[in-house]
Amino acid sequence: MTLAPDYRFADQFYAGARACIPVVISVSAYGLVWGVLARGAGLSLLEVIMMSGLVFAGSAQFVALNLWTATPSSLPIGPLVIAALIINLRYLLLTATLRPLLPPGRVSRSAWLMFFVSDENWAITMLEMKKGGGTLAFLLGGGVLTYSCWMATTVIGHGLGSAIDDPARYGLDFAFTATFLGLLLGMWKSRADLLPWTVAALSAILAAKLIEGSWYILIGGLVGSLAGAIADTVRHVD
Repeated sequence: MTLAPDYRFADQFYAGARACIPVVISVSAYGLVWGVLARGAGLSLLEVIMMSGLVFAGSAQFVALNLWTATPSSLPIGPLVIAALIINLRYLLLTATLRPLLPPGRVSRSAWLMFFVSDENWAITMLEMKKGGGTLAFLLGGGVLTYSCWMATTVIGHGLGSAIDDPARYGLDFAFTATFLGLLLGMWKSRADLLPWTVAALSAILAAKLIEGSWYILIGGLVGSLAGAIADTVRHVD
């Protein structure tokens, strides 16, 4: 259920931005970390701006750094593209859940706004939708704020790269994980959530041990989603 179509865009936009402020603080922290690591991997300031601006996916960008080489001729373009694709395939599932927010008959013209969807503002928007609210403007407000902070902090991190030689020393390397743990706890509804979460976690761990690369992210998400769907179906039948 969403708000009536006569909502004020500005009110919902700012509401979405305000709701995302807590997670944006964490996003800013690991944005700084990524910027520091990017400089250490040999990325120039222009490359940092282009990657953060065009990709806008923290998990994919962190993985890309592991494959990055300082020599352009030896840059593994194929593996880089495939890794980013695998990691970001989850957004097909995430954005599909936001279909009710798109104006009827204008899906194709509004779909480009999904570029601003991140794990953080998606989770917050879903929580708002469960409360009976949630609009495209709300989603966009959180997305634009997150995007702006990500761009700014990755650039700042690149500039600080020469001064911060070991991000783990300051605990910054845990910021990325802490953000998702906080979102997960915020989406807790009942003990029934333990089943899909546990199945997803175990599937991802098993896949990480058996399959090279980042397939464990996609496998964990798909298997966990399937487990949740089956559990919901069984409960409804009962």
